[in-house]
Amino acid sequence: MSSYTPTNQRPQAMTGDRPTGPLHLGHYVGSLRSRLELQHTHNLTILVADLQALTDNAGNPQKVSHYIPEVVLDYLAVGLDPAKCRFVLQSAVPELAELTVLLLNLVSVAHLERNPTVRSEITQRGFARDIPAGFMCYPVSQAADII
Repeated sequence: MSSYTPTNQRPQAMTGDRPTGPLHLGHYVGSLRSRLELQHTHNLTILVADLQALTDNAGNPQKVSHYIPEVVLDYLAVGLDPAKCRFVLQSAVPELAELTVLLLNLVSVAHLERNPTVRSEITQRGFARDIPAGFMCYPVSQAADII
């Protein structure tokens, strides 16, 4: 998605968003503003995490596909420059899904259930015991992205 070529002289940084809705002022204050600075000082990779978005939007994949270009346009609108950072669409890199599956063999369900973020999201979304497996494995997918 990008023509950016990283250099060895800069530290690596990775961030991203799930394309489940338009970006808003909270995104700008919370992360986009710092990304604008990072693109000048780091080899910055910005992941559009469409596969992760499906973990709790599997019933509405059209929503996720609709917001992919919207999120990228929002990135460009705030000043993220494809010549200074790399945009990556998660589903366009099949090795990320493959690594996620391999890593899942190293993680227990009990360990995933103890993850504070997963626990709070389960409560917020009212999943009870009807937790989608993909949602439960979200942190493993994030680890694969980083690796």
